[in-house]
Amino acid sequence: MSAGGYLETRGSSLEAQDRHESWHAALHRLQESGTPHALASVVGAAGSTPREPGAKLVVTPTDVIDTLGGGHLEQQVIEIARQHLATTPVSSGTYLEAFPLGGRSGQCCGGFVHVLIEVFAGAESHLTLFGAGHVGQALVELLAPLPWRIDWYDSRAEAFPHQSEHENGHEGYPARVRPIRLSPDAEGVARAIAAIPPTSNVLIMTHDHAQDRDLIAALLSPENPGREALKSIGMIGSKSKWASFRSRLTAAGFDDAALARVRCPIGLGATVTKRPREIAISVAAELLAQPRPSNKPAQRGIAPETLRHTFSAARH
Repeated sequence: MSAGGYLETRGSSLEAQDRHESWHAALHRLQESGTPHALASVVGAAGSTPREPGAKLVVTPTDVIDTLGGGHLEQQVIEIARQHLATTPVSSGTYLEAFPLGGRSGQCCGGFVHVLIEVFAGAESHLTLFGAGHVGQALVELLAPLPWRIDWYDSRAEAFPHQSEHENGHEGYPARVRPIRLSPDAEGVARAIAAIPPTSNVLIMTHDHAQDRDLIAALLSPENPGREALKSIGMIGSKSKWASFRSRLTAAGFDDAALARVRCPIGLGATVTKRPREIAISVAAELLAQPRPSNKPAQRGIAPETLRHTFSAARH
């Protein structure tokens, strides 16, 4: 385990990867890790150009994998891709860029290149999960195949399944699932809460009721600047458990508005048998049923007039 508390050792930087990694290997790695990235492809060429259509380049905020031929053209493509990756949050999208090499790119070969830049935001959703017990493990198994980033905390290192396989980067969960050792003292809880990304869903299901209560208090605290941005806060347990927690938290100074942020019990409905996998299915369904933004524009991707102009020019 590193000083930061992570139980996995894989990094997203190319420093930890093969320097001769291909674009398709990098694309798979970044998709698996849920890391924002862009794929740039030469889709059209005229005259003398550094590379032919089909050449591809992968760009992250810190790395460049493969090549479009180098030179000013490649640097411009990298800069455009990173401008899209620098937005908060990163939005997936498709962009067609035209490069007259003697004009826009200042290269003496004088050809013309069209480059398609596809931006991938990484994980579609984020879950911060406290607890690697039976329900926590079942929930991660259900969500792991989906494009979710999961920061998975537990104070018991041995609670995480397949630890050795995960650390060695072989089987087990994809890299976007990150087991993290939680230090249960006040400082450790504060660090974990501060590390939760904006708009994350948070679920609390540890083995210790006192730890659950500490986490809820830290999440709802006015000292936690990110609490209002969280998409949801849920805690496993019965109505009587939440009534007990609510009474103590009210006595500690938390108002009704803050406490209303917490869902307990979690899940779409009570399960009769209370089997861990059944509870996990109910909780996963609740997460997936959350309303999504409805402000998606009618027109998406490359504008039709851009495509018409591009292909009309190509015919001439």
